[in-house]
Parts: sequence; C-alpha cells; structure tokens
Amino acid sequence: MFRVMIEPSKYDSVAKAVNKAFELFPLDLHGKNVLIKPNVLRSSEARESIVTNPAVLLAVVEKVEAMNPASIVVGDNPGIFSYGANEESFEKTGLMEASKGYYRNIGNDAVNVQFNPAFAPSVSVSRAVMESDVIISLPKFKTHGLTVMTGAIKNSYGFLPGAQKARLHKSAGNPLRFHEVIVDVFNLRVADFFIVDAIVGMEGNGPAGPDLREIGLVLASNNAVALDAVIATMMGCDPGRLRFLQKAKELGIGDYDLAKIQVVGDLKPLLDFKLPPLGGEAIFNNQAIQNAMLTKTMLRPHADPNLCTGCGSCVDQCPVSALSMSDVVPEADPEICITCFCCQEICPEQAMTLS
Repeated sequence: MFRVMIEPSKYDSVAKAVNKAFELFPLDLHGKNVLIKPNVLRSSEARESIVTNPAVLLAVVEKVEAMNPASIVVGDNPGIFSYGANEESFEKTGLMEASKGYYRNIGNDAVNVQFNPAFAPSVSVSRAVMESDVIISLPKFKTHGLTVMTGAIKNSYGFLPGAQKARLHKSAGNPLRFHEVIVDVFNLRVADFFIVDAIVGMEGNGPAGPDLREIGLVLASNNAVALDAVIATMMGCDPGRLRFLQKAKELGIGDYDLAKIQVVGDLKPLLDFKLPPLGGEAIFNNQAIQNAMLTKTMLRPHADPNLCTGCGSCVDQCPVSALSMSDVVPEADPEICITCFCCQEICPEQAMTLS
C-alpha cells in the first residue's frame, strides 16, 4: 500500500513538518549525491506563490545537510517564460539564499537519452538528474490550465533544460497527449521523495495565476502517483479522470486508487476549490501562450563576427554539442539546439545572441 502524509504547517515552522516527512519515509543519504529540485516556474516574488516557497526549500536543505550526503545540488530548469534565466529566477524568488550555497545551474550540462518516439526520438536531460543517487522533488500545490493540476509528476518536467519543453508541448498537439508526455519525462528518472508546499496553494487558472489559497499543509510521499491522487482529491477532482495518472498507473509507477493509499493525516476536499477546464483548453486555446512557445522554439544562437574571437568557449560549454566552429564563427545545428542560453551566458565577448 502506498502512503501519503498530510501535515498542518506554516512557513515559519515548516521544519517540523519536513522532519516528520523524513521520519515517515526514511532515506539513507549518507555518502550519496543528492539533488533537491524545487518548482521554479519563472522569476517571481515568493509572495506570488508561483514557486516552491524558500522556507520549504531551506528546511529540506538543512535536513539533508544533517544526513551526511556526499554532495547536495539544488537546481531546476525554469519554464517557458524564464528559459535561460535560472540564476535570476532563483535570486528573485529567494530560493538562491535558501539553497545555502548548493545552487547549481543544472541546465548548463545535459545528457542525451532515448525518449518516446511518438513525441521525440530523444531528449536532453540535465546531467545532475541522471547522475544523482537521490532526487528530492519539492512541488507546489497548484492548478494547471493544461494538466488540471501540477504536483509530483509534473514537477519532473523541469528535468529538461531549454526550449525542448516547448517543443514537446507542440509535438503533443493536444492536452491529452501532453498528459502522456509529462509521464514519459517523469519516467526517465523517477524521483525518490516528494515534499509538497501546500501551505499557500493556487487555484483557478494556474500555474502562474493570481488566485491564491491559504491551505496550511505540507504533503509528502515516496510515490508520485499516490501523492498526485491525494492532491487531485483535495482539489475536488476525481484522480481517475486525469490522463497523466491513468498512464502512470498503466506503466506501473503507482496507483491513484484511494483504497490503495494510506493517508497519514486528514484528507479533506477543499471547499469550493476552483479548477481550470478539465480539457486543457486554458492553455491550448490561449494565443499568448502559444505564441510564446512558438517564439522560444524558433530561437537559435548566432555569433556576431565583429565581436566573436573564435575562442570556442561556447562550443566547449554547449550541453548538447549543438555548436561547432565554422571558418569564422560558431554555428548551431537547429536539429540539436535546445535554446538553453548557455552559449550566450558563457561568451566572454558577449558575441552570442538568440534570434
């Protein structure tokens, strides 16, 4: 039977709930390489509750520190409106300070892995994801206009650096297929432990909307499917209606049947919780979001020959080896480039632009 913890909490005392989560779901971190992945959708203020609250991250970092791991990395690849702005997103939200020096831009180094050919033959995944011994995922309790809710499974979509996230949106073609995409990404490297910031959640048209909800809870589990089933139930949504949970169950990742989930705490649906449309129309019919995704997927790096010295730093640092030196300046292979902005960030001459 799967287990999910539901624990009352506030941000100024969240360490107590985090400690209880680690007691209920013991992890051996001694000598292990640990990746802690908050939900960092985009640059925003902590009070907007768009990202995992810094207090939750800090409590987890301090707990992990005390368990003698070999290394700790805190990182994420922000979403469509903040591609290439990892440091900015972490700084503005307060997550950089909460990382206690363990932050790393995990988008700067990636490995190519096979994927579901129905969507893409392969994807690039941050190397820190694939090489960590233990991954602790810190989702935010929010709605999502495309997947209805964003929780444990959806948080792993940030394992992908760059604009390939937008490309997968496009290749999915419709909301139901995108539900399947996020499960395929999640299954590339299933995280080991999940702690959800549900102290202040988001309802309505998330994941970056204005409708905040005081919930006062921290949720935790070592199974993402069971955890997302509990979140969906709290939101007033039948977990069995969500295609991403159906597919996850089909793949044997977990189960959304509440009869097979032991809830440690009090599971109650939130009164009058506002859900987005169940069909995903809130995003697929939003022209501004569609235009933004198209713009991101069309961007490619270009070197200014008047500034470029041909030092090769961008070629060396490209996480997917999309750049190579031509006779004069580096050029990007559009079939490989994931528009991660690494070349622009690394260029000492500021010769790289994205257009």
